[in-house]
Amino acid sequence: MFGRAYFTKPSTKQMRVLILTAILFLKIHSANAQTAFEVVQRADNNMRGQSMIAEISIRISRPTWERTMDVKAWTLGRDYSLILIQSPPRERGVVFLKRKKELWNWLPALERTIKLPPSMMSQSWMGTDFTNDDLVRESSVVYDYEHRFLNDTLIRQQSCFRIEMIPKPDAPVVWSKIIIAIAKEAFIELNALFFDEDGMLSSCMNAYDIRNMDGRKIPTRFEMIPLQPKNQKTEMIYRNVLFNRQIPEERFNLSNIRNPAF
Repeated sequence: MFGRAYFTKPSTKQMRVLILTAILFLKIHSANAQTAFEVVQRADNNMRGQSMIAEISIRISRPTWERTMDVKAWTLGRDYSLILIQSPPRERGVVFLKRKKELWNWLPALERTIKLPPSMMSQSWMGTDFTNDDLVRESSVVYDYEHRFLNDTLIRQQSCFRIEMIPKPDAPVVWSKIIIAIAKEAFIELNALFFDEDGMLSSCMNAYDIRNMDGRKIPTRFEMIPLQPKNQKTEMIYRNVLFNRQIPEERFNLSNIRNPAF
């Protein structure tokens, strides 16, 4: 004859422990279930917003000299951006305008508006270590690449996703491969490695000084360091950033390039 089995109802304290354990499991499972595409998309959205207005200082360092530029930049979604150089005086008033797939440059000294061809995207922007593509974001790290997870990494005591990005066929991109590290806690890109068309490492970008800007935590200093030539770098420092402000699309017209009316 078998004895009867008795079950004890869990206490209120035990139920709370069980519920908290289940919630923690679901959070961990949800984080692990994210695809590499979703991680990159979330980090990109965190840095961009629907629109952005930024005041930026750019410091170019070379072995024998340094130069600083101050610029103001406006972006609207992925199709529109405008960069106005405010200093030094010699370059004050130079404008770069992106409208969808077109990139234009206004040169006040020559009183000329120049349409830049796609082949110019890989060229240095204003003598810096950033490319034209880096500044106006002609290509999209979200939609122009295939993404896959590599081994996680640790950067400045922060656990990071490490993601390899390979261009999709016919995507308008500069690099043959990018490997990025994105902090798991805040979805902030902390490091990126850029590989040239021969698959060789070309340059490294590091992000520092995470601060609250208009309600978002973002890096406010980016450092681009090429492997060759040695002993040079460019720093991009965000002095002020506003996100998700109303910017009319018509502000990004060629009629405004000589005197941006923002």
